[in-house]
Amino acid sequence: MTEREAAPAIDTSRPHPARVYDWWLGGKDNYPIDEELARRILAVDGSVLRGARANRRFMHRAVRTVAEAGIRQFLDIGTGIPTEPNLHQVAQDVAPECKVVYADNDPIVLRHAQALLQGSAEGRTDYVHADVRDPDTILRLAAESLDFAEPVALSLVALTHYLDDGVHDLLRTYVDVLAPGSYLILSQVTPDLSPEAIEKAAENFRRSGTPFHPRSVTEFTRFFDGLELLGPGVIPVFGWRPEPVDVAAQLEGIVPVYAGVARKA
Repeated sequence: MTEREAAPAIDTSRPHPARVYDWWLGGKDNYPIDEELARRILAVDGSVLRGARANRRFMHRAVRTVAEAGIRQFLDIGTGIPTEPNLHQVAQDVAPECKVVYADNDPIVLRHAQALLQGSAEGRTDYVHADVRDPDTILRLAAESLDFAEPVALSLVALTHYLDDGVHDLLRTYVDVLAPGSYLILSQVTPDLSPEAIEKAAENFRRSGTPFHPRSVTEFTRFFDGLELLGPGVIPVFGWRPEPVDVAAQLEGIVPVYAGVARKA
């Protein structure tokens, strides 16, 4: 693990997005304050449970896609609570030599980092404890495991809606460092598909002290400016190269989340 350190104290006085997400996925790494917010949001937006599952499946499909395209290095920011299969397991199933660096600022993830590091013998899996808004630190520490002169897949799944209006410039800072042939993997909550429910969910997040910024398709597509979008382009998360389980899940109802994967030419 890059820059090993003792896990900081966990603040249980306010919910954390990763722990709320963990509750929606049926995990156990959350606290009553997280469950309370998760239930309040579920009460006003019935899509959140299927949305959490759809996001995980999108990550699996996107990672397999770029690994099958030859990518052997991955930087996953905002990895959240470990929920198997993790990104490194998906990538290393395609190519055991893949190198994966996780980055997150949640103390619970830090405490689980040792489990995250159990990758293939041929590859490498590391963890950086840092905030996405500190790209200098994340990129510097990730470079201890990854070679940024070679292509890297940068993944931020279900993270950008927790970041403010400076997020496009922040993402550009990361993308500018990536070598040609690299990929960007993103998903983001949108108000386009379920505006009333998303506004109520956003208000619950904000009341809890958690910033929340749903974005339109135009705002989301801006993240990929200057990159080559893979087909089918920016699309609701269920529809990005769906597998049979995703097609079947669409019958449960919409998921107000956009997804996309793009290549740096």
